[in-house]
Amino acid sequence: MPSADAKGRHRRILHLDMDAFFAAVEQRDRPELRGRPVIVGADPKGGRGRGVVSTASYEARRFGVASAMPISQAFRLCPQGVYVPPDFSRYARESERIMEVMRRFTDLVEPVSIDEAFLDVTASERAFGPAEAVARELKARIRDEMRLSASVGVATSKLVAKIASDMRKPDGLVVVPPGTEASFLAPLPVRRLWGVGPKMEESLAALGVSTIGELAALAPERLERRLGTHGHDLQLLARGIDPRGVAAEPAGARSLGQEHTFDRDTDDAARLRAMLLSLSDGVAGRLRAHGLRARTLTLKYRDETFHTTTHAATLPEGVDSGSDVFRVVSRLFAEVHGRRKVRLVGIYASHLGPGSAQLGLFGEERARSRADRVRDEVDRRFGEGAIVRASLLGRRERRNPSDRPPR
Repeated sequence: MPSADAKGRHRRILHLDMDAFFAAVEQRDRPELRGRPVIVGADPKGGRGRGVVSTASYEARRFGVASAMPISQAFRLCPQGVYVPPDFSRYARESERIMEVMRRFTDLVEPVSIDEAFLDVTASERAFGPAEAVARELKARIRDEMRLSASVGVATSKLVAKIASDMRKPDGLVVVPPGTEASFLAPLPVRRLWGVGPKMEESLAALGVSTIGELAALAPERLERRLGTHGHDLQLLARGIDPRGVAAEPAGARSLGQEHTFDRDTDDAARLRAMLLSLSDGVAGRLRAHGLRARTLTLKYRDETFHTTTHAATLPEGVDSGSDVFRVVSRLFAEVHGRRKVRLVGIYASHLGPGSAQLGLFGEERARSRADRVRDEVDRRFGEGAIVRASLLGRRERRNPSDRPPR
């Protein structure tokens, strides 16, 4: 059954995903890179680099290079590639321009990372035409104004629109008409559903389920015995039923953040601490890249039962140091963490202001600022993650961050 709004209309939701965003910006701004395999990330150092790939152009993907891949592996696959250090502040500026284009069509825009967002255009059809026409016009404006390409999925729900946007990349447009959601999803692997990671995929395989259609057709009692109440929610998604709306932020809201979903649920205290510290450094680094400080820090926490909560703290003064962010979020974590294993943690910064703060009474702020500037310069020249805290050595794991630009 297609999702409907309060007036009974089929919701028309778009998911827009920029194509190889970081690499595309580099190719646009540097004509000599066009048509060449471009890998944005750490310095490969002839195959001995220790960072990761941030984004690979489609020319590089033909060699098997992918995002989050170790840069040393990318170099082995594509030694002839052009390796470019990331410029996150430039990408964030382009992201904001793209978000502004989206807001010309609807106020209901939900950015979910630096290069993707959901739009609810149900109420916009009278002004701009059918959702497919809105999607085509949106793609055209981004192409004409930013000289970048985007892929768009159109559906009655966020889940289906998200999956559709990934079907014909790059420069794709996939429309899933109301009433066809289940048949569209049926042949796809079950791991395409939200909430299905490696562990869940194994559990479903034990029930003989490998496609979304097989999950939708499974006897509900078998699924509930195996997965509990989560099985019911998962089966609704498999049938294309997703009532979640587009959560637009209030006008003037500004935030950025990162989160990480563990490959396997964990209660390892040292691993959880290391991830919180890594995320704190990542969020603080992005604050500094945008010249901002945050007064409110929010911890997002999801346990092994998929129960999700957020816990926030507002500070008397803004912060942009990883150490300061970590001090706050580690306290928030201690307040929400119980005996269950952890599936996801995230850190979000809001109430943002200019990054010019007074110096600490004993020069602590000056010393920290100097260390942070050195770290930022190393990351800028050699790629994010080129320098890490000593306490994280031997405990680094590949993060899958969702990076929100400031808004």
